[in-house]
Amino acid sequence: MSIDYAKQSKFLSYVLRHRPDEIGILLDDAGWVEVDVLLKACARHGTVIRRDELDRIVATSDKQRFAFSDDRTRIRANQGHSVAVDLGYAPATPPDVLYHGTPESAVKSILRTGLQRRERHHVHLSERVETATKVGERRGRAIVLVIDAKRMHEDGIKFYVTPNRVWLVDEVPAKYIAVVP
Repeated sequence: MSIDYAKQSKFLSYVLRHRPDEIGILLDDAGWVEVDVLLKACARHGTVIRRDELDRIVATSDKQRFAFSDDRTRIRANQGHSVAVDLGYAPATPPDVLYHGTPESAVKSILRTGLQRRERHHVHLSERVETATKVGERRGRAIVLVIDAKRMHEDGIKFYVTPNRVWLVDEVPAKYIAVVP
């Protein structure tokens, strides 16, 4: 039987970022759950994932959505949570420019009000135009926004960076945003 790793990865993202309760697990304050607990709960709820499959999902995810603890007994999502977690990332100095991909329909509003985190913990920014384009294309024609991260940082706005190089901020006020020509 062929394993649909993309489907399993999306399911794990949903559970570890948004709805752990849906399969009856609890995340600790930092978003971790024991791997054995996760795999048993997934199986009880109709998504069987073996440990070797989970290892492959974590290792090969193009977006590096997940991380194992150092002893590989726990797992969590790296970012994108809508459930309350404290990922414990230390403030970091961003590159001068970061990017955010968004659907064309949202640009007018963003340029007026800025980027808001909404139901998530942070606004996600990327170091590469290509990554931002992929993110923006999920909901239509993508527009890439250029974020003046250097000026934001100089103005006292805190940035955090995840192990998979996603930059996180609480918000991006409109004055720091331009559209990629």
